[in-house]
Amino acid sequence: MAKEYLTVKEIVGPLVLVDEVSGVKYEELVELELPDGEIRRGKVLEVNKKLALVQLFEGSSGVNIFGSRVKFLGKGVELGVSTDLLGRVFDGLGRPIDGGPRIIPEKRLDINGNPINPYARDYPSEFIQTGISAIDGLNTLVRGQKLPIFSGSGLPHPQIAAQVARQAKVVGKEEEFAVVFGAMGITFEESDYFISDFRRTGAIDRAVLFMNLADDPAIERISTPRMACTAAEFLAFEKDMHVLIILSDMTNYCEALREISAARKEVPGRRGYPGYLYTDLSSMYERAGRIKGRKGSITMMPILTMPEDDKTHPIPDLTGYITEGQIILSRQLHKKGLYPPIDVLPSLSRLKDKGIGKGKTREDHSDVFNQLFAAYARGKEAQELAVILGEAALSETDKLFFSFADRFEGEYIAQGENEDRTIEETLDLGWKLLSMLPVEELKRIRPEYIEKYLKK
Repeated sequence: MAKEYLTVKEIVGPLVLVDEVSGVKYEELVELELPDGEIRRGKVLEVNKKLALVQLFEGSSGVNIFGSRVKFLGKGVELGVSTDLLGRVFDGLGRPIDGGPRIIPEKRLDINGNPINPYARDYPSEFIQTGISAIDGLNTLVRGQKLPIFSGSGLPHPQIAAQVARQAKVVGKEEEFAVVFGAMGITFEESDYFISDFRRTGAIDRAVLFMNLADDPAIERISTPRMACTAAEFLAFEKDMHVLIILSDMTNYCEALREISAARKEVPGRRGYPGYLYTDLSSMYERAGRIKGRKGSITMMPILTMPEDDKTHPIPDLTGYITEGQIILSRQLHKKGLYPPIDVLPSLSRLKDKGIGKGKTREDHSDVFNQLFAAYARGKEAQELAVILGEAALSETDKLFFSFADRFEGEYIAQGENEDRTIEETLDLGWKLLSMLPVEELKRIRPEYIEKYLKK
């Protein structure tokens, strides 16, 4: 039974302090009814003896201490789930914003789900083709993996996110594949771009979108990624679908967490973020994966903009500890006009070896990846030397690697925003570039693969 109180003691910003409460729980949902009948929603941030601190989703402007009734609903934030979620657009609290009808739920799930028990986890092992060569060929995404994209402000991560959401598929298998897209603190323009891109390409039919805009309350931003995870868990583990979650932008999520932590007067940690930032992020990231005995899976791609392009900032730093690798976008490549500007040298997919090879991608994938990486690294070194000593100081072989690095960026990394390359096209392109180099320099590829694939 929901309890009602008329004991609002204080209002500061979006926070409301209610006195003389009993039996109230942390994260419980609250309805605040104003004297004119308007209802605002919020949730309990803190309980101390007879005091409850409530944060309102819609803010507290116009709320009167006298005459406002506070009702504690006895449950947390929930999402009504059914397969009707697919093809729909919701706000950060799971309310439809696409003009369609309300969802008739099969069940209602608390959005604060549990991370997957490590003992129940199955090992990620199947290749997901994104159609982007720099990811598929060099930083392969594997089903059940958590692979974040580290971006910077002004870099085209929204376009890359939309492209991955559009093109991602498991090769050679007709399986139900869905995308859950959670956007936090984005501008109206970005939201419009994502929604219209999904509709234009037909990707909306297998997608669920949760949109939290920059002018929406911070407390709603905290719920958005959990809404996305809850929808994904239902589709994956109850409807046997393979789900890709894309969360953009996790930096906005962490800023909202910092804002709420400051409002609660908690002791700050690094750079003012709460000390439990690592725990909070892992409670979401660890909801992705595969479970033994279940057909479905959840693969996650969180996207975050590194403040001042700093990899050591707490958000990318802690994210890197929890996830299995990272894809880093480069401002230098972006300035050269390359799309997608993926910097392959510091990027890493820790599970790529589990998802490539014979029967998954192609037998030569691992060798080609190693050789391309080594050749590109040597080419970049040659380019740095040429800046210092001049090109004339380079040996003939170094000059070959110098031009290889340029062609690698222009042909392999760069591709069109709507270009969907198969893994065979990506690997063949790698061989075409490697044919620039003398065969004796291809030290990382087995001779039988050179014989079979290297077309002179």
